[in-house]
Amino acid sequence: MSYLELLKLAAPETIVVVTALAVLTIGLTTTRARGLCPIVAALGIATAIATPLVLPLHANLFGGMLVISPLNSLFKIICLVLALVTVPLASSEKSLRNPGEYIAVLLLGAVGLMLLVGSEELLMIFIGLELLGLSLYVMAAFDKSDVRSAEAGLKYFLFGSTASAFTLFGISFVYGMSGTTALAAIGLKLAAGPVQPLLAVGIVMTLIGFAFKIAAAPFHLWAPDAYQGAPIPSAAFIASGSKVASFVVLGKIVLVGFAPARGSADWHAMLAGWSPVLAVLAALSILLGNFVALAQTNVRRLLAYSAVAHGGYTLLGIIAGGRDGFSATLFYTSIYAVTLVGAFAIIGVVRRESGGDDLQNFSGLVARSPFLAGSMSIFLLSLAGLPPLAGFFGKFYLFSAAFRAGGNHGLLWLVAVALFGSFVSLYYYLIVLKVIFVGKKPETITSGYASDLFSRITVTVLAAAVLFLGIMPQTLAARIFASLP
Repeated sequence: MSYLELLKLAAPETIVVVTALAVLTIGLTTTRARGLCPIVAALGIATAIATPLVLPLHANLFGGMLVISPLNSLFKIICLVLALVTVPLASSEKSLRNPGEYIAVLLLGAVGLMLLVGSEELLMIFIGLELLGLSLYVMAAFDKSDVRSAEAGLKYFLFGSTASAFTLFGISFVYGMSGTTALAAIGLKLAAGPVQPLLAVGIVMTLIGFAFKIAAAPFHLWAPDAYQGAPIPSAAFIASGSKVASFVVLGKIVLVGFAPARGSADWHAMLAGWSPVLAVLAALSILLGNFVALAQTNVRRLLAYSAVAHGGYTLLGIIAGGRDGFSATLFYTSIYAVTLVGAFAIIGVVRRESGGDDLQNFSGLVARSPFLAGSMSIFLLSLAGLPPLAGFFGKFYLFSAAFRAGGNHGLLWLVAVALFGSFVSLYYYLIVLKVIFVGKKPETITSGYASDLFSRITVTVLAAAVLFLGIMPQTLAARIFASLP
C-alpha cells in the first residue's frame, strides 16, 4: 500500500493533525490568536467530520491497526463533534492565556480519540490512549493562575500513568498467552481452549486500566479533583470525549477479544470471567457515586461523582452483551457526553460572572438569566432520566437490554441497583434546580448574565439536541444499531 492510499484512509486524523499545527503556528506568530485560532480549529474539525462520508465503508489496515467500518466512522464523527462544541468554550475562557497552544492540544486529544475508536489492535489502542491521556493531562493543568488546576493535572497524571502501566502489563500478558494483539485473533485463540491463569491476570489488568478511564469506582479518585480544578473546557472534554471513546474501545475489547472469557454475572449462575468483574464495578460505581454526590456543595464536584454513577449505568449494556446491549451502551454514552458538555458550558458562564461554581453561585440564576436556568434544567433532568429528554430513553434502553439479557432475568439484581441509584440521583439534581429557581439572588450581583454569543449558541444547540433525541431517539439509536456488525 502506498503512503498516499494510507493518508487517504487516515484522512480525518491527518486533517486534524494539520489543523493542530496550523493553530499552534497562528498562536505563536500573531497577536490575534484568541479570535483566529477557534475559527481555524472549527473549520478543520468540520472538514474532518465530512471526510468519513467519502471514505470506503470497510477497510482493514495492518492487522486491525486502522479499521474503517460504519461503527468506527460514526463514532469518529461523534468524537469530532464533541471537540467542535468544546472549541467555543475554550475561546470564551479568559483565564487561558495561550489559546493557540490550548486549542492545539485539544485537537491532538481529538486525534487520540479517533485512533482509539478506529483501531481493533491492542498496541494501537494503547498508543491512542497515551496520546489522549497526555493531551488531557496538559489540558487539566493548563490554567497557570489557579493552583487547583496544577493539582488536578498532577493527580490526573499520577493516576493515569499508573492505569497505563496496568493496561500495558495486561496487554503483555494477553499477547504472551495468545501470540497476537489483534482483537479478532485473540478471540479465536481464547475460544480454542480454557483460559490460563496468566491470561486471566492480563484480562483483569486491562480492565483495571479502562476502569480508570471511565472513572469506575474504586478507580475514580482522580475524577472529583480533575472536574473541579481543571479549566471548564478541559473538564468538559475529559467528561465527554474520553468517556465516549473509552466505552467504544472497552466494548470492542471484551465483546470481541475477550468474548470466550465472558463468564456470567447472573444472580443464579455466577461464573468466573470479565462479566462478573464489570458487574461488581458497575454496582459499586452506582452506589458510591450517587451517595457521595449527595454531600457535595460544588456543582462540578457533584457532576464528577454523578459521572462515576453514570459510568456504572453505562457498563450495564456491555455486561448484557449482544448487539442490543452494546448499542444501548453506545447510545447512552453519546447522549450523556452531549448533556455534560452543555452543563459545563453553563457552569463556565456562571463561574466567569460570579467568581465560583459552588451551589451558592447558582442561587437565583433564573432571575439573572432565564435562558441559562432553563437550559441547565434540561441538562440536569436529562441526567436524572426524566422524560421527554434523551437521558430517559438512554436509561430505558440500557435497563431493558440488561433485564432481557441471559436466562431467567439473571441481571435483574444489577438493574435493581441501577434503578435505586437513579432515584437517589434525582434528589441531588433537584437540589441544584431548587437553588437555581428558588434561591435568592445574591445582593453582590446587581445585573444579569451576558454570556457571549458563541457560548449561547453552543448551549442552545446542545439543549435542542437533548430535547430532540428524547423525542426522536431512534434518529441516533437506529443508526448505532445498524452500524454494529
